[in-house]
Amino acid sequence: MDQEEFKDQVAIVTGAGQGIGLEIAKQLSQKGAAVLLNDLDAELAQNAAIAIQKIGGKCIAYPGNAADVDFVREMVEEAVKVFGKLTTVIANAGMTTFGDFFDYEPESLQKLLDLNIRGSFFLTQAAARQMRSQGSGGRILLMSSVTGHQAHQYLAAYGMTKAALEMLAKSLVIELSPYHITINTVAPGATMTERTAEDPEYSKTWGKITPTGRPATVQDIGHAALFLVSPMAGHITGQSLVVDGGWTAMSPSPYGN
Repeated sequence: MDQEEFKDQVAIVTGAGQGIGLEIAKQLSQKGAAVLLNDLDAELAQNAAIAIQKIGGKCIAYPGNAADVDFVREMVEEAVKVFGKLTTVIANAGMTTFGDFFDYEPESLQKLLDLNIRGSFFLTQAAARQMRSQGSGGRILLMSSVTGHQAHQYLAAYGMTKAALEMLAKSLVIELSPYHITINTVAPGATMTERTAEDPEYSKTWGKITPTGRPATVQDIGHAALFLVSPMAGHITGQSLVVDGGWTAMSPSPYGN
């Protein structure tokens, strides 16, 4: 993609204080987009925005809870207030909860549903309303997971939420396409982030069971995300792009069973 592929574009990226979200925000800004960067952790959000500004990107921090419907609506309003419009949204904020199905608690499920599904749904709604009013189309990207495609031990609840987001993207093709708004999902596999790097065996374990021989980097996921929100993907909507080094083709368990 051209270095100014996203010139004059305005993007919101949630859950972007670190990891995949930060990399997507960074890549968007480096290619010309103005970015409103959200994270629940205010310090992470501010530091991430400053880091992007230091490399020449146009970025503001907007910390807050992406599971809160009022907040995500205000976030869309803020992006338009500051940058004049909204063209791109990446609903990256999400949480992972591991748990044995037989012992899984209602409180854990509710938190998962609130952020992964409810927050993403209403951010998509608020963004699509704004894009519809602007009359010039837009790009929406939801962050799924390979666990929305393949069963994974202790991740039944999490995988359920990710499969739901993929169905949401398919369903909204009907309602968003007349307004030239595309909606897709990226489904990352095992990815090296600050969180997964805390496990000293993570890279080795996933390297052994991934056909390409390594887990993904945040750059791998960022490149896929940028493609789906770029002009080059204008005729792609309702799709999920799996970025997992081929893991879902075979789906070997990292637990060895």
